[in-house]
Amino acid sequence: MDADTLRAVQRPLKDAYREDPATAVVTLRASGAVGAGLTCTVDTGRAIAAAGLHPATGGDGSSLCSGDMLLEALVACAGVTLAAVATALGVELRSATVHAEGEIDFRGTLGVSRDAPVGFREVRVAFDLDTGADDATVAKLLELTERYCVVLQTVRAATPVTTSR
Repeated sequence: MDADTLRAVQRPLKDAYREDPATAVVTLRASGAVGAGLTCTVDTGRAIAAAGLHPATGGDGSSLCSGDMLLEALVACAGVTLAAVATALGVELRSATVHAEGEIDFRGTLGVSRDAPVGFREVRVAFDLDTGADDATVAKLLELTERYCVVLQTVRAATPVTTSR
C-alpha cells in the first residue's frame, strides 16, 4: 500500500470521526475458557490459543505464556503502526523488525515475596530498521510509531482495569 492509498482508505474514517466523535469509540473484546491442566483457551478469531503456566511457575512449557502473549501483542501493534507511519511518511522500509523483552520476578506471582512485584519490572522495545531515510526522518518515524501504537500507549499509561463477576 502506498501513502495515497492509505490516505484514501483512512480519509472517510477520519472525516466521520471528526463529524461524530462517538463513532470512533469501538469496543474490542476477548474471552477465554478455563480448561484442563491449568489452561485458558482464547479464541483469537483465527485460531485457538491455549495459555498456561510459565515453566518458572510450574508449567511444562506446552502452553503459551500470557506474558509472552503480551509482548507479542506489543510487537505486533508496534510493527503494524511502524508500517502505517512509514507508508504515510513515504519512508521506504527495506526491512524492519520489532523486538520486545522484559523481566518478571516470579517470586511475586508465586507469593514467595511480597517485596517482589507481580508482573513485568520493565519492558523494552527495540526496532531494527533497514532504510535509506536519514537520521531525522527515522527519529520522526519512531516518535510517531510510539505515539500511535495502541498497545504501547495502553501499557505505558497503566490504563485502569476493572474486574467483575
